[in-house]
Amino acid sequence: MMMKQRQNLPLIESSLFDYLRFIDVTFRLSLMILLIVCSSMSHAAELTPTTPPELITEPDASHYAFANYLGSGVYRTSGQSAAVANIPMGFVLDSTDDYLLKLRFTASFGFFDYSFNDLPQGSIPNNVGTITLTPGLEYHWLVDDKLTLESYVDLGYGHNFSTYSHVGIFSTGVSALYKLDAPLFTPVWVNRIYYAGYQSNQNDSTEGYSVFKTGVDFGVNYDWQWQDVRVEPRLFIAGHWYFDKLKFVTPVGKDVLTSYTYEIGATLAFSKPINLSAIGLDSVEIEHFGLSYQVGGGLKVWRLIFEFPL
Repeated sequence: MMMKQRQNLPLIESSLFDYLRFIDVTFRLSLMILLIVCSSMSHAAELTPTTPPELITEPDASHYAFANYLGSGVYRTSGQSAAVANIPMGFVLDSTDDYLLKLRFTASFGFFDYSFNDLPQGSIPNNVGTITLTPGLEYHWLVDDKLTLESYVDLGYGHNFSTYSHVGIFSTGVSALYKLDAPLFTPVWVNRIYYAGYQSNQNDSTEGYSVFKTGVDFGVNYDWQWQDVRVEPRLFIAGHWYFDKLKFVTPVGKDVLTSYTYEIGATLAFSKPINLSAIGLDSVEIEHFGLSYQVGGGLKVWRLIFEFPL
């Protein structure tokens, strides 16, 4: 989710052309996902013999169901390393001076056995281990020039190619974003509380967690112009406290139960969104790009950021 300025945006639903463009973009993204999935399944079939799903007994690492909410990055626990890549999309349904309603959609890809050591070498994972699709609705209430309240609800689906299992995903949450009085650094204080859960078809297992997140995002009183976009370096610090411990199933050793993490990072904020229209993904907009490090509760994460970091 991202901060929006108080402005009167056009009502996109009034244009049939915009609807058709959104359907076209969604179709292209779905086709891209299908090609990646088919390629991954074909590659796996060449390397391993076909195994009936009912004979698979390994643990279902269903925490991948939370990929959209944990964020893109490389995750490290005592028993496993994995990478997550999220592709967020947004489409404004309605907006006025007081509120904004969005259709949100995120496709998340998980890659097993990808570690920190692979990052400097530029190594790219060649097999998709998991995929989740989480569409939902997001509502922003622009209370005044400083305070914005947000809420969302998601219903999604995930599939694990190594265990042939799938999950149904549900998440909801509320947030408060407040602009502090410091014009040189334009700090934003963010507080979020949300719940995410899933139910798997493997042993009918269910898992969920609730988290309170608070942090401050601020500038460094410096920016520069890149073509027609103003680029501003920003820093942020945050803490996450889990009411229900976040569980990471590991194939070796005990499962990791995380009750807290701390995070520090830096981003480049763009004055207007940069989209991927060059490859036909007009609805994929990037307003921030950065990197953060998160640690605590047995978890270490290098997180890649493509939206408002908090």
